[in-house]
Amino acid sequence: MSRDQSPLRAPSAPGLIPPLLLDLDQMLDEFTRLPMRAKFSFDPDAPAVITVEFLAERGPSLSWCVGRELLHLGLRSMSGSGDVRMWPTLSQESPSSWLLMESEEVEALFEVPTSPLADWLAATYRVIPSEVEMDGLDWDGFLRELLSGPEAPAV
Repeated sequence: MSRDQSPLRAPSAPGLIPPLLLDLDQMLDEFTRLPMRAKFSFDPDAPAVITVEFLAERGPSLSWCVGRELLHLGLRSMSGSGDVRMWPTLSQESPSSWLLMESEEVEALFEVPTSPLADWLAATYRVIPSEVEMDGLDWDGFLRELLSGPEAPAV
């Protein structure tokens, strides 16, 4: 068997990584869990970012853009330092990670199963490795736009 034993294989054409639907729990307090589903999406045109859409049974869904590296590292250790943080749980029975998302108005803590997310992230890295995920960015154009924006200092 090959070194990579993940059941999720990356397709040969970039952009064909299917979204990952995961059942996870939102922690409402120390003892109360709200089961919900989240969809993790990968766009090869923006490979450093994973879109996580929390699918509500009633009402609108909520989407967050999260760094792919933050998710990857958060499966094994503390990751993130701002609005989004992730770290592994201490449970040995069913490996999972905590995903904390905060804004000025609200914070939400989710327990995310580790295995399916790790396999899916590995597939995204096979399509676009971390070493080349920034290669397609137009840094000159970005800086030009940034420096010519409405708040740009006069030269």
